Amino acid sequence: MINYREIIRLKSLNHSNSHVAVSVGSSRNTVADVYNLAEELKIGWPIPEKLTNKDLQAILYPKRKSREERKLPDYEYVHKELAKPGVTLSLLWAEYCLSCETEKTIPYQSTQFNDKYHAYAASKKATLRIHHKPGEKMEVDWAKCKSLHFAQYVKSS
Repeated sequence: MINYREIIRLKSLNHSNSHVAVSVGSSRNTVADVYNLAEELKIGWPIPEKLTNKDLQAILYPKRKSREERKLPDYEYVHKELAKPGVTLSLLWAEYCLSCETEKTIPYQSTQFNDKYHAYAASKKATLRIHHKPGEKMEVDWAKCKSLHFAQYVKSS
């Protein structure tokens, strides 16, 4: 979201549009537009603490709807469905989009859907515990065995 408070504060200190744009992470045109609208509406620094950036957006751009919140997918359901054979994230994203369409909400795009799912999956820290009696089973990490064998081969050469 655009930091309207910071734009108005920095422009009141006579910083250039370029300097303010770099500082707040917006374009020079956005900075100029926000500051010109603030001057027209006689909004200057200091701005009361109770006015948030959302409030300022509503004042500066009354016809512009604030970005509606997107529907958050049920990542627990997605996580469970991915365990089934033949189910992919693309398939689950398409299903999610259809549910958003029926509910008339805005869905995430596939890349953001995937990124948010991967963050969710990482937070789950899925682990598998194998319960067995000591000495009953032996497991071998074949990847390490190959690398050890390769290292011995290199040493002997």
